[in-house]
Amino acid sequence: MNDLPRLSLILGGARSGKSRHAEALAARYERLGVYVATAVAGDAEMAARIAQHQSRRGGGWRTIQEPLGLVQCLRREAASDHVVLVDCLTLWLSNVMAADNDVEAEIQALVSALEGLPGPVILVSNEVGQGIVPINALARRYRDHAGLLHQRLAAIADHVVFVVAGLAQVLK
Repeated sequence: MNDLPRLSLILGGARSGKSRHAEALAARYERLGVYVATAVAGDAEMAARIAQHQSRRGGGWRTIQEPLGLVQCLRREAASDHVVLVDCLTLWLSNVMAADNDVEAEIQALVSALEGLPGPVILVSNEVGQGIVPINALARRYRDHAGLLHQRLAAIADHVVFVVAGLAQVLK
C-alpha cells in the first residue's frame, strides 16, 4: 500500500513510542527504504540504545548513520519508490550545535530540501518544550531551536502526529 503522506512529522517525548509509531507508519509502504540515524554512540549506554533500535526494526531497512550531513543524505537517498525515515531530528540538532554550525542556516537548508524531495519522508523528533525553562543558556538555545525547527517542519508537513504514552494524536 503506497498511501503515505509525502512528509510526516512524528513528535513526542523521550520513550513516548514515537519511533515505533514512525516505523509502523513506514511499514504501510510497499517498500521500506532508508533509515537515517542521527545518533552518535559516544558511550556504551548510547551504543546499547542504538543496538536496541536496530534490532527492533529488523532487517528490511538500509541504515545510514548521518549525524550532520542530513540535507545531503536526504537529497541523495529520497526516491519515489521507497520511504525514508529520519530518527531523530533533535539529535541532529544537538550535533549541529556541538559542531558550532549555523543552526538557522542548517534548519533553512533542511526545510528547503524537504519541500522538493520525491517519495515519502518520515521525520521523528523529541518535543522538548513542555518542561521547565532550562537553567543554562545552552539548554535554552537548544530548546528554542528545537521549537522553531518543529514549527517550520509542521508548517510544510502533510501529516503531523504527537505521541504520548504510545498513543498517537494526529495534529495535522
